[in-house]
Amino acid sequence: MSGQAQDGWAQVLRPAAGLASGFYAAAIALRNLRYDAGAGVWRLARPVLSVGNLSVGGTGKTVLVIEIARWLLEAGRRPAVLLRGYKGEASPVGADEAAMLRQQLVNVSVEANPDRIAAGRKLLAGPRPPDVFILDDGFQHRRLARDLDVVLVNALDPFGGRALLPLGDLREPPGALRRAQLIVITHVDLAPAQSLAVLRQDIQRLNPRAPVLEAVHKPDYLYEVKTEIRHHLDRLQGRPAAALSGLASPQQFEACLKGNGVPIAQSWRYPDHHRYSARELGSIDHLRDGLPLVTTFKDLVKFPSGWRELLGGEVYALGIKLEIVKGESVWNDTLAALAGQKP
Repeated sequence: MSGQAQDGWAQVLRPAAGLASGFYAAAIALRNLRYDAGAGVWRLARPVLSVGNLSVGGTGKTVLVIEIARWLLEAGRRPAVLLRGYKGEASPVGADEAAMLRQQLVNVSVEANPDRIAAGRKLLAGPRPPDVFILDDGFQHRRLARDLDVVLVNALDPFGGRALLPLGDLREPPGALRRAQLIVITHVDLAPAQSLAVLRQDIQRLNPRAPVLEAVHKPDYLYEVKTEIRHHLDRLQGRPAAALSGLASPQQFEACLKGNGVPIAQSWRYPDHHRYSARELGSIDHLRDGLPLVTTFKDLVKFPSGWRELLGGEVYALGIKLEIVKGESVWNDTLAALAGQKP
């Protein structure tokens, strides 16, 4: 379909999307009124930290969840991560995200289940019960009480077009930020200074009480997926490589590679949450002509079975870390307070 035809269809469907967005807004408002009144809220017998956002994708929640879990491990705690799980523990999305987290958090329990209260109770009844829970993508999961709500805002697209789903990318109106106790603006290094200043003002107007921190995503290591060996980032420095991703913001992934001195000779971009077929990987392997292939952990768990036979040569997943560049002392103090909290 041509770009002109796509634009035409978008204009036709826009009124319907606007109407659906209005119904969605009403449903969200009623739901939040119920939870604001405390109805239907359950508490686990351990502290709960929620990491979430207002929009769909692109803020870096999973990277922050990993950083928090590692911080708590180093502090001597036993964290566990509770994932949404979507349509059940066996759902592709829930299973993929759980696999990705387990791959990077070897000593942390990870449970994917749409009933995260049941998942938490299951872990508490197990042989090694956690003493703190991290709720991944939990800002809208208000059925489970939390002790700390951390909300991420993408500096490049802070409020999802300022329209609710399906017209825009917002899950809730910007005013929902009032519930946040800590706000982290991500990708601040990629945003113009003027727009970043306006965003800070918008956030402080919406929630003058919550500390506002700023963070950047940085490459951390290269994971050679066939040998399961971690390498220093300079392994590919100056060497042309092929980039493969199915992300909401593939440009940010590719910018990480370029910023670390890896020239991108070829790039394949697929839709967010894309599940790769054997045919697609076979085609990519043929076209990359022996170049090292760099992907993400999120994409790696969506490769089909037998992918090792489909992809020859070097295949890496880029490990990413989130670095707090403004408000680090507030961040550490907040996590320390949570880590010291008793059930």
